[in-house]
Formats: sequence, structure tokens, C-alpha cells
Amino acid sequence: MPAGPAPRWSRQNRPSPSRECAWRDNSGSSAFCASEGWRVCLLASAIDLVADAGYQGIEILLDPPHAFPPQVKEEDIQRWRAKLKKRGLEVSNCNAFMLYGIEGCHRPSWCEKEAERRELRIEHTRQCLHLAAKLGAPTISTEPGGPIDPGVTRKQAADWFEEGLRSVLPDAEKAGVRLCIEPEPGLLIEKAGEYDEFMQRFKGDKVAEKWLGLNFDVGHFYCVGEDPAVNARRFAGRIHHIQIEDISSDRVHFHLVPGDGAIDFDAFFRALSGAGYDNGWITVELYTFEHRAVEVAQRAREFLKRWL
Repeated sequence: MPAGPAPRWSRQNRPSPSRECAWRDNSGSSAFCASEGWRVCLLASAIDLVADAGYQGIEILLDPPHAFPPQVKEEDIQRWRAKLKKRGLEVSNCNAFMLYGIEGCHRPSWCEKEAERRELRIEHTRQCLHLAAKLGAPTISTEPGGPIDPGVTRKQAADWFEEGLRSVLPDAEKAGVRLCIEPEPGLLIEKAGEYDEFMQRFKGDKVAEKWLGLNFDVGHFYCVGEDPAVNARRFAGRIHHIQIEDISSDRVHFHLVPGDGAIDFDAFFRALSGAGYDNGWITVELYTFEHRAVEVAQRAREFLKRWL
């Protein structure tokens, strides 16, 4: 969902057996922050604030007030790219999950009953892929289908989701940007097994195997009763971007600053070290604290430095 700063995970120069990670300014690793946590300001200001908080990159929200495709002009893109270069930030991912520019966080979704509403999500994703390419992002993240409405079966919702994804995969290939599904509590795909089951639909599809992937949200898996460390091993070689936050022991879906909740991050990073995650970016996602964004971004960075 919403996003923030991002650290880069690097397998290079990582001593064994402690499997420490280093920040990019020391040894090639880096941390990112999602701009979603900075929605009280425009994107240019968010870039400055993320850089000032000590991050090496940013996940850009492709929704108001940051970079909603229908509102973005070419001069905006050039100005943002110049700002990113000046502040030394890379783009870890573009967040195409939320759609407040049309309706809300989850809607319109891939699973709407009305075809014209599904098309709104499809066209938004198509535009996001091409905008992400211009911004230099390797991936975009999207919702895992969406809410399942009364009267709609899981199979029908999954069929609509598959149909929509297939219609935008040529755009992902053309843009050179991978489209990543983000399992989310309460939506069509919540759990690891549901993700694997859905992805079987694309088995043997060479375009999908290259351009469709997983956005691994650590807290989301914890919320639905799964162990993020176990899932990191399960998805070895198939994780293309990571979003990180903490969750309380009651597993309620409310993003906390890493270290303030119950997730075992030491176990998670140990698992990640053997999972082949070479894409590198890990985005801190703390949209729940947008009015304290600077403070929580700095706290998250300090906590995660032991691994990143």
C-alpha cells in the first residue's frame, strides 16, 4: 500500500556468519523511504525530506499529491529527475497500489463487477508502468486483485485479475518495468499460498515469468498469521521489491516503526540473506505517521542500520 524511504539490501561485502548489511555510503547497500508517508507535501519536498533523513532512495507514490499519471507533465518528470540526481537518490519502486486520484485506496480494483471500472484500474496501471520507466524505477507495485464484493466468487475475482494483468504485461515488457503484486490483508490475495496458487495461472508464460512478480510486504504477511522469515525462504529468487514496517503482537494491520512491534527482524534478515534477494531495495512504509514523517523515518533508519 502507501510507501516511504528505502534501504538497499546487498549481498556483497556482507560478513559471515552475522550476515550484516551495510548502508550504500559504506559498502553498496542502501535504504529507501516511501513518499507515501510524506503526503502532507508535494513530491519535490518529499524528495528533500527523505534525503535529509539519511536515505539513499525513495519509493514514489503514483497518486495525488505526488505523481498521479493524468496530472503529470513532462516538465514535472524532468524537474523530479533533476531533484533526485541533485540529492543523490535512486527510485526503488513506484507505488501504483492506491488510487485516490479516482476513488480510494483499493478502488477501482482489478476485481470490480463492472468491466468499465476494472478498465480504470487497468489503464491506471498501464500509465504507471510508463511513468515509472521515465522516473527510473525498476518496478511498480499493485494491489492483489482487490476486495471481493458480495455475489462474486474467488474464482471470478481471480479470473478478472488475471485478465487485467495479461492486458498490461505487454506494457510492462515495453517499459522495461516489472509489475509486482503486493499481498494485502482483506483482499483477494492475502497469504503466500494464495499468491502461489494465483501465479500458477501464468506458468509457462515467458513474458509473465519475466515481468510479473512479488512485492513482499513484511508486515502484511505477519498480519495474516504467517512468518515473514518463512515466506522469505519460500519465495527465494522470486522477490522483486520489499516493503518493511512493524506490526503489533495482536497482528492488527497498522504500520508501526520497525522495532516498535512484534516482528522478528533478525530472523527475517537471516532468511533473506539466503533467499537470493539481489534486487536490493527495501522500502520503509510508514504512511500511518505522515505528520511525524521525519521523526519516524529517522528512527526506522537507525533501527534497521544493524542489518542494512
